[in-house]
Amino acid sequence: MTTNNPITTSFAHHSTAMDVIRGVDLVRRRAIVTGGSSGIGVETARALASVGAEVTLAVRNPDAGQQAANDITATTGNDRVLVAPLDLADQGSVADFVANWDGPLHILVNNAGIMAAPLSRTPQGWEMQFATNHLGHFALATGLRPALASGDGARIVSVSSAAHLRSPVVFEDIQYDKREYEPWQAYGQSKTANVLFAVEASRLWADDGITANSLMPGAIRTNLQRYVSQEELDRLRAGNAAAWKTVEQGAATSVLVAASPLLDGVGGRYFEDCQEAAPAQPGGRTGVADYALDPEAAEQLWKVSTALLKS
Repeated sequence: MTTNNPITTSFAHHSTAMDVIRGVDLVRRRAIVTGGSSGIGVETARALASVGAEVTLAVRNPDAGQQAANDITATTGNDRVLVAPLDLADQGSVADFVANWDGPLHILVNNAGIMAAPLSRTPQGWEMQFATNHLGHFALATGLRPALASGDGARIVSVSSAAHLRSPVVFEDIQYDKREYEPWQAYGQSKTANVLFAVEASRLWADDGITANSLMPGAIRTNLQRYVSQEELDRLRAGNAAAWKTVEQGAATSVLVAASPLLDGVGGRYFEDCQEAAPAQPGGRTGVADYALDPEAAEQLWKVSTALLKS
């Protein structure tokens, strides 16, 4: 982890992924983007491929992934866009992906996720949003640690959300075994976990040269909202229409965290609108919550997650 001088950039809310990546050279670098077949995932992958990276789209639907890969190749001229199956809710699928990966990895973009889903559980009994958004990516990153360690300054991009302001990780009942389930609260808990993961990964893996940062991409209409009704979307848009982004704008902060030279050696931080975020204020919708950057909570989550994967 570096000193606490906030990272500022010349980019802002309306910047696109292609704006951010301009001038960066990723030839001879290899990247994985989970959920890379749609939404901000495909635009993140497109930007990385546009400057020479080999990009693997890790997706649940390989056919959709191949369509996205073909489109990225057509628009960038980069034919090193690959597709591999990955279901983050299935630990067997994660293990297979890790086992099939060969060679160094320089950029891991933990982008895929589900939002405000009705209560469902994995076969292990884990709440699905926590299992998918956090535990699946946790298993993926820890499994790929040797590849990242050989990547010479590898970066992990942990896509979180302003929804982390809705809930800390409730260690007493992460899986909603006792408390009443609320979809947005559960989503918020999983997004806080994404921030805490970046904090602890940067601390634990510093000697490997691995850094991890988290981010809020912005409000973007994508398949992520498939569980959110039109009425709820209209309510979220009301009075705040200017805050919504295109998918190209939504991918910008992910690309900044993945590739900007300004973040060389920087880890454990949270970004929004292509800037390091300020502390959240009570009742606000921006910034980062203190509990999401709490090193003790980050260490506890790592231990809990490790134990869950071993159980």
